[in-house]
Amino acid sequence: MSTNHSDSNTMKIEQDKDFEELLKYCMISGKINLDLYAEYDVKRGLRDSNGKGVLTGLTEISDVCAYDTVDGRKIPSDGRLYYQGYDVMDLVKSYEKRRFGFEEVTYLLMFGELPNRTQMEKFMDILFDMQDLSGRFIRDVIMKASNANIMNAMQRCILTLYSYDDNPDDISIPNVLRQSLELIGKMPLIAVYSFHAFQHFRLDKNLLIRNPERGLSVAENILHMLREDGKYTELEAKVLDIALVLHTEHGGGNNSTFTTHVVTSTGTDTYSAIAASIGSLKGPRHGGANLKVQDMFANIMENCPNWTDEAKIRTYLNDILDKKAFDNSGLIYGMGHAVYTESDPRCVILKEYARSLAKEKGLMEQFALYELVEKNAGELIMNKRKLFKPVCANVDFYSGFVYTMLGIPRELFTPIFAIARISGWCAHRLEELVNQGKIIRPAYKYVGTHKQFEDIDER
Repeated sequence: MSTNHSDSNTMKIEQDKDFEELLKYCMISGKINLDLYAEYDVKRGLRDSNGKGVLTGLTEISDVCAYDTVDGRKIPSDGRLYYQGYDVMDLVKSYEKRRFGFEEVTYLLMFGELPNRTQMEKFMDILFDMQDLSGRFIRDVIMKASNANIMNAMQRCILTLYSYDDNPDDISIPNVLRQSLELIGKMPLIAVYSFHAFQHFRLDKNLLIRNPERGLSVAENILHMLREDGKYTELEAKVLDIALVLHTEHGGGNNSTFTTHVVTSTGTDTYSAIAASIGSLKGPRHGGANLKVQDMFANIMENCPNWTDEAKIRTYLNDILDKKAFDNSGLIYGMGHAVYTESDPRCVILKEYARSLAKEKGLMEQFALYELVEKNAGELIMNKRKLFKPVCANVDFYSGFVYTMLGIPRELFTPIFAIARISGWCAHRLEELVNQGKIIRPAYKYVGTHKQFEDIDER
């Protein structure tokens, strides 16, 4: 017997009321008195009251430094980032006239030392041989169930690769190393092809699937596979390569890398661990911050048409901080960092490459606006929030601008981050397995009340 339209509407209204009642219970049940965090000295967000991260592990993979110690006192300083003990500034400088920066840094993170020429050539051959995706996988996995969020598409593809692995659950170091190198090689193809599938099946655009070319760097192949004509300038490829280098690793304490350690510590397979890390990076508080920066600058450009009027820009930034403008969050996106004080070295490096790219693209007016906002925002935030720790621009401040100048679509901003960061994730997964750490299981303090059970008819 069919249900008429009126009955269906009545049922829907009743279900909505029932759901609203459940929602009310959920909100009440889940609410915890925030004063209890201080009472029990709970490190909320795994951070001390002064903002310093709680020490939860040891690593040799990278070091993030924001202070100098003078006479026993910590003094804010220009930030420094080290990969396996090497200053990233020195690494990037060496790549000014060399290709394959991302590949060399991947080797460094995974194996602890920089490769010589012979080692690098062999490593490049291995990576290229392992990046191949079968036509069946592209057709049956990437092309089906496409969606606008490429991070979700990548997560699904990574998990499905488990089914294409003859030995997926073996967590011995040789097998995990093999899996890691395969995933590092395949990630750019998965991301770019997933974007093309979205464009074709959701936006009715022409379908473009171009194979990577042997001898090209990861950065070059991304642009080669992404662009309709497959062409790019030497500077464009260089800037993307440096961006990948800067996003490859940032200590074990960032959310997605910590996720890698946590999930790896359970003894699960590589595909599950990396999929979990992608899920972490997808969050707008982590990997999606440069999108917010781009949206903020579009809003500033719209409301401050004279991009050189510093007084007007300062007034508008104050309105943003006072929750009167942009998204009313009170945040100037791309400013401030949990660790860095005087400067974020990744931002310092990327800013100069952004300047070069802006010159090539004829976008120096936009670049000047970014500089003007950076110059004023830190000071305004410190004054408004009454902070003593310096506030600097972070890597997200310029990365979205760089990707936009490279013609990389917004849908691929965070996936580009994932393409780079998977090298760090895999290095940390191997480090966790080599050291045979315990399962990571922090404690939570119960602050509810114990209750007497009652039969259902007596409640």
